[in-house]
Amino acid sequence: MRTRIFLAFALVAKAANAFGHGDEPHPAEKSHDHSKVAETAFGRAADPAKAQRTIVVEMRDSFEFSPSEITVKSGEIVRFVAVNTGEHAHEMVLGTMKDLEEHEETMKEHPGMHHDEPHMAQVAPGKSGVIVWQFTNPGEFYFGCLVDDHFDNGMMGKIHVTGQPAAAGASEPMDHSHPGHAMPGEHQGSDMRAMYGGYPATRESSGTSWQPDASPHEGIHAMAGEWSTMTHGFANLIYDRQGGPRGDTKTFSTSMLMVMGQRQLGEGTLGLRGMVSADPLMGERGYPLLLQTGETANGAPLIDRQHPHDLFMELSASYSHPLTERSSVFAYAGLPGEPALGPPAFMHRFSGEDNPEAPISHHWLDSTHIAYGVVTLGYVFGDMKIESSVFRGREPDENRYNIETGRLDSASVRLSYNPTKDWALQLSRGHLKSPEESHPDVNIDRTTASAIYNRSFGAASSQTTFAWGRNAPSQGDPTNAFLLESAVRMGQTQTVFARAERADKNELFPAGDALADQTFRVGKLTLGYVYDFLRNDHFKVGVGGLVSRYSLPSALEPIYGNPTSFMLFARVKII
Repeated sequence: MRTRIFLAFALVAKAANAFGHGDEPHPAEKSHDHSKVAETAFGRAADPAKAQRTIVVEMRDSFEFSPSEITVKSGEIVRFVAVNTGEHAHEMVLGTMKDLEEHEETMKEHPGMHHDEPHMAQVAPGKSGVIVWQFTNPGEFYFGCLVDDHFDNGMMGKIHVTGQPAAAGASEPMDHSHPGHAMPGEHQGSDMRAMYGGYPATRESSGTSWQPDASPHEGIHAMAGEWSTMTHGFANLIYDRQGGPRGDTKTFSTSMLMVMGQRQLGEGTLGLRGMVSADPLMGERGYPLLLQTGETANGAPLIDRQHPHDLFMELSASYSHPLTERSSVFAYAGLPGEPALGPPAFMHRFSGEDNPEAPISHHWLDSTHIAYGVVTLGYVFGDMKIESSVFRGREPDENRYNIETGRLDSASVRLSYNPTKDWALQLSRGHLKSPEESHPDVNIDRTTASAIYNRSFGAASSQTTFAWGRNAPSQGDPTNAFLLESAVRMGQTQTVFARAERADKNELFPAGDALADQTFRVGKLTLGYVYDFLRNDHFKVGVGGLVSRYSLPSALEPIYGNPTSFMLFARVKII
């Protein structure tokens, strides 16, 4: 059964990544007089010779742009190559939402009207066009196709412009930095500077962890004075039916809301992050989840149940200081926060974020993502990062509404490496002092390694994570867990996800049971689907479901049977 599970998953992942782009086109660029540049609310036309970045945008007959979200810096000159991959005419028009809506009304009143402005590219089937544009003001702007009813059918995209307003009349971004040093708050030649170093902000995930630079990014971006802010979150309403004699049924909700901000302070970047959840409302015992273990409720270990997250998932501050163009040092502190141990937490990595259930390997990989007291120091050099944390090792108690305190009695170290924009690798080691309330005299040495791969093909994006974790307790034998998960988002409406796990479980039976403390190697395969039927500029609403099957040793079959579990859910998500 275990072999069949992993073989099935491997075939799904391989099929999802079996497509790619052909050669990029090299279209001729439109000629405009840049000596007389007209200012608009969203920027101005720019000289193609001064373009700092080229972004290829595909236009599809399914009323989609790919990519549909783009982040640029204020003052950056971008060369958009609009490629029509369909069989019908399309166009790419930049503007504010009001501009696009007014333009659409004009087109309806004058069908077939020809227009040729610097912020527009009309493209015949199989052809491509170019827009060269400098965005001069921070904020959110849009691009759309105003041909026929394409805009009404949702053919539009969003452009996030970060940073400070560009100087009036400037033909290219001003550079006030010292030679060989990136400006604090920026990343030369790419997107905005991230919180901890001079690399794209899309690289940063939960805590101080890294994901691939090319990972899809969702959230509401805004400027508040000198602060650049981002808001992200979700809420799921779930019907859960876990099968077999040990299964249970429950309807509940999971949620998360994160607000983060950053600004220049001196020569570095100050960052603040807050994350909360309404999970405590589901009750102390959380929700049914076969083979899950970890934490307690009402003084007893949770078995075959997933604990709720705390109200406060993260309250943290950080400061990074650039040393050279490619290196920086940073400090991070949280109460609660996430130490430098393990891959990004499961609800923050694209490969797992649309799956509403927690992995059964959670307590081998990323269970320290809520630690009440964390201090991390790190050094970034190019695409590598080394960091070390001291933190409180005890997992959150049963009171999910308070903020706990205690000695920083545990430590970890993590090495991260992003060799390309599509890969993120990490290796970490940690010593956890008395993590489980039910085993206060047991410490754990945890080792984790993970690889995350991101791939885009056409209008779809995919990500696959492989992770291994090993817990070596001060009493008892070491145990291991493996996770392989993948998600494929097709256009704006459909997501398919899968997760396969194998774990050595030694907490499936309470103290006093004949099978207590025995280790059982178990497996689980989950397949799921989400359909987002409603979306606007900042939110999407969808419905989905998942089904799980298990691989159990013969000793557990009389107790668990041959279960099949499923979840049905509705969700709203900030985009």
